[in-house]
Parts: sequence; C-alpha cells; structure tokens
Amino acid sequence: MSDNHHAPVDDEDDTGPIKNPRQLMLAVFCAFVIPIFVIVGIVQYVTSGDTSTNSALYSETAVMARIQKVGRIELGGGSRTLKSGEEVFKAQCTTCHTAGLIGAPKFGDVAAWAPRLKTGFEALLNSALKGKNAMAPQAGGAFDALEIGRAVAYMANAAGARFEEPQAPAAAAAAPAASAVK
Repeated sequence: MSDNHHAPVDDEDDTGPIKNPRQLMLAVFCAFVIPIFVIVGIVQYVTSGDTSTNSALYSETAVMARIQKVGRIELGGGSRTLKSGEEVFKAQCTTCHTAGLIGAPKFGDVAAWAPRLKTGFEALLNSALKGKNAMAPQAGGAFDALEIGRAVAYMANAAGARFEEPQAPAAAAAAPAASAVK
C-alpha cells in the first residue's frame, strides 16, 4: 500500500563523533577550558597596554577634577566687596526706575518720590526688600540688604532726600573712632 521504503539504518552512523570516554573528556576540555584561557589572554592583552599615557588620566588630581561638584554655596559673602548705591541701581533697579515702568517712580523725579520720602528710609528699605505692588522683593538676590539699602538711599537722594548711605558694620564702627581721633 505504501511506496515509502525506508533504507536500512547502519548502527555505526548513530553513535556520533564521540566514540569513547577519552574523546568525551577531550571535548569537554576544549569546550570549556580553552575559551577561558582565550578570554584571560585577551584581558591581559587589553590591560597591559601602554600605561604611561593612561597614568595621567588616572592620577588623583585628574580624577578629582573630573568628579568635582558642579556648583558651590558660599555662606557669609565676607570676601566680596560691597557695591555702592549707584552700582546696585545700575545693575538692579535701573530697568524700572529709569523708565518708570509698572508705576515705579522715575529716578530723580521729585514729585513722584515726595510721598514716598515722607515715609522715611526704613519704610523705603522695607518696601525694597520685601517688595511692593508690582516690584518683586529684592532680598536674597545678587545683592545683600546693605547694598539694597545703599541703592534706596542713592535713588531717594537723587529725588531730594538727605539719607546717609548705609555702611558695613565694621566700617560703621571704625568711622566714629576715626572721627573721634581728628
């Protein structure tokens, strides 16, 4: 019924290439141990490169330079020289107070500054530090409270006030002593 005739199977062809235990051990050795030696040899070759050029890359100072922090926080700011009122005005206040933007009194405008000057220096400084109306608070920015105070005195004096420019605490203590010596 069926025309499928199977060829006779030879028993010798079913055994495969490994015919005895010795050949099995040799195959296991070649399959596992020799690749390990090859990998170790490659690693030795790669890591034994010219170390004289790499030593500068891995020195302690070079590594520390690469992993340093991006930014720093300095507390106190004692090493920075304090800016004058005019410098702070030009850097921070001039945008609004020169053009009179958003209701800011113009620099030197006596009529616009007169009601504000009546409140006194402390009230003006408080408004500058904490903000008033559309003016954002100036405290905590690029300038400290003493420098903002100097800018307030500079602007108020340009409008007719006679406020003294605030001095640094050390300079304020030294000033009376210097005037007493004269």
